[in-house]
Amino acid sequence: MNLNTAKVLITGGSSGIGFETAKVLISKGAQVVICGRNQAAVETAATELGATGYQADVSNEEEVVALLQKTIAHLGGLNVVINNAGIGGNAALTQTTAEAFTKVWEVNVKGTFLVGREAAKHFVQQNEGNIINIASTAGQRGFAGGSAYCSSKFAVSALTECWRAELRKNNIRVMQVNPSEVITPFFGKIGVDQKITDTKLQPKEIAHTIASMLAMDNVGFITDATVWATNP
Repeated sequence: MNLNTAKVLITGGSSGIGFETAKVLISKGAQVVICGRNQAAVETAATELGATGYQADVSNEEEVVALLQKTIAHLGGLNVVINNAGIGGNAALTQTTAEAFTKVWEVNVKGTFLVGREAAKHFVQQNEGNIINIASTAGQRGFAGGSAYCSSKFAVSALTECWRAELRKNNIRVMQVNPSEVITPFFGKIGVDQKITDTKLQPKEIAHTIASMLAMDNVGFITDATVWATNP
């Protein structure tokens, strides 16, 4: 697609990968709406980006429906949704509570589903659209302490495959990006001390990947892209 015709919604857009993706797409002429759970953070990010920001919890169905309605009205349409919102968790199986497990799934899986469903309604009607789900290499291979997070990202991969099979006939490209470790605030939020080096991935590498996937002519699409640091 031509990125200067892109009308984009990015969930979890107030920091990290979502913020950098918005920045890159706007620089290429796209119109972008970001959302996040924290109103102040969304407003600050939107001002810095020159985007529009809405507060929304993607795990809340009513808020997602309203978000899509507001976004479509504001942009005068919608042809790209980037499902980036997500939370993590890191705990041994024996120490993982049902509440903590469910919270991760509510955001990472249910949230992706709700946003994807509402976007698909619009995309099917106009017979065109792009959905990019941000999963993780944790959705390709599990690790100790990752019961909640890894299983949620495996589930995102399943959603991507189902939607791709279902929506191709409507000219809707469903794609997925699997980042490995990226230096973002994500790790601090789950209490993991991330070792920061200049050899690890930054959000800009993932943003570049997303923009490149979208920029391919609509006759084709990249189904999945996994991004690793060369020598972390």
